[in-house]
Amino acid sequence: MVVDTVKENLCVNKLVATKKEMVLVEGDMIVPDSKPDVLNTICTSGVVCVYKKDILDEKIRIDGNINTYIMYLADDNENKVRGINTSLDFSESIQVPNCQEGMNCKLDIKLKSIESKVINGRKIGIKATLEANIKIYSSEDVEIVNTIQNAEEIQVLKEDLKVNSLVGMGETKIYAKDTIAIDNIDNLAEILKSSVCICDKDIKISYNKILTKAEAEIKIMYLTEDNRINTVTAKIPVVGFIDIQNVSEENICDIQYEIKNIIIKPNASEEHSIYIEMEIGVTADVYEEKQINLIQDLYSPCANLEFNKKKITTITGKRNNKEIKQIREKVNLEGIEDKTIIDVDVNPVIEQENKLNSRIIYEGHLEMKFILSNNNLELDTKETKIPFEYTIENIESGENMNTNMDIEIANQDFIVQEGGVVSSNIDMIMNMDSYRDTNLNIMDEIQTNGEREKEDYSLIMYIVKKDDTLWKIAKKFGSTIDDIVRANGIEDENKINPGEKLYIPKYTKTSVNINQAPTAVNYA
Repeated sequence: MVVDTVKENLCVNKLVATKKEMVLVEGDMIVPDSKPDVLNTICTSGVVCVYKKDILDEKIRIDGNINTYIMYLADDNENKVRGINTSLDFSESIQVPNCQEGMNCKLDIKLKSIESKVINGRKIGIKATLEANIKIYSSEDVEIVNTIQNAEEIQVLKEDLKVNSLVGMGETKIYAKDTIAIDNIDNLAEILKSSVCICDKDIKISYNKILTKAEAEIKIMYLTEDNRINTVTAKIPVVGFIDIQNVSEENICDIQYEIKNIIIKPNASEEHSIYIEMEIGVTADVYEEKQINLIQDLYSPCANLEFNKKKITTITGKRNNKEIKQIREKVNLEGIEDKTIIDVDVNPVIEQENKLNSRIIYEGHLEMKFILSNNNLELDTKETKIPFEYTIENIESGENMNTNMDIEIANQDFIVQEGGVVSSNIDMIMNMDSYRDTNLNIMDEIQTNGEREKEDYSLIMYIVKKDDTLWKIAKKFGSTIDDIVRANGIEDENKINPGEKLYIPKYTKTSVNINQAPTAVNYA
């Protein structure tokens, strides 16, 4: 006979595969006829765009390009600094075990390094290294039995749990465009370098919608017609809506931004401005915290019970932590006393993550590349590193947590002092997402199958063994925890010791009210 049950729904978003892959992108570019020959390259920069990703069985395919700028020294009588721009396309298939078509992919792809080499005066070779961090998720709706109805004398073992259930996923595309003004005295000749980062991220939740708000910070170095080098920085609003049913302000939202395409081009020189157009993909995964009273085990002293049991993996304890880490350090750079800092690229690198009890310690460094200029407008580059350590305190069971740390550079300021010392003031925004995996035992299709074999005793003595619990003992002998507690005068049913002698009474129907709901034992 099938036992009536009450079920609730839980949507599990399970991490099934992770992969970190270094992708090498190489290509050659021909210097346009309008540009002078190349003597040597000074600096190469790029912005990574991913316009397509396909999830296939056992692999994913990524298509994109690197919007590349090369600053070089011209091979002419004046040896002026010049710049050229090209798009370096790439298409890569990455093997990911357990990945299947229809799953969800979170891709974080970063430009680790890019360099160029002069092949001849009219041809430059470009080599870039991308770091692709891939996470594959599979979502599944699971029904959990949490109540037994109208079943006499069934003993139920329950556990109070908090889990994070997936409310929904959504995505949108945002088209951001703006015109960035430069100094009115500057007649822009060409762009030498550019960088883009998505910063100041925030969300607002309204009825069935998530408002995503961020800014695209654009930094551009350019050459003027009178052979001066200048920089301009601007922020472009990136605002969009993602439709997801049943979201609420209490939910936790994971938001990811991905640059899909970018256009940077100077307007007419008399306008003193640069036109920017971007296509940005935004995805959102929304979770709610659910309190569930999960049935771990059950039995009947009078009847044989049969049920299906399976194990699922879900997440719990999900949280987002955001803090600012300030770096105030002085670094020595030889030979810069009479030079001006034109630009500094700051790239945070995490070398090690240590999880110790209630703390997580990150060790890493800031890679810094300086572009410098002297009074004769001759450029030079220098590189250095600043180590850092960042600790997150009060993490429950840090050793068992899954974490993802994302670092944004919020502010940076550099002052050249005497003796080649550079005072560095850098603010890093440390964004950490964390959660734990937890295994749940799910029961289903519960039914009775005849009477349980009657035990030929009224009271027996049992000696407690290691790993015994009152639940295990009661189930083994067809008694109940309540009966054993009463018979032995036990004050705390969770405390029994190996070697202890217990009297186990035989279960009789008179020991419970058959009109009441099934007896439940809770372990919080």
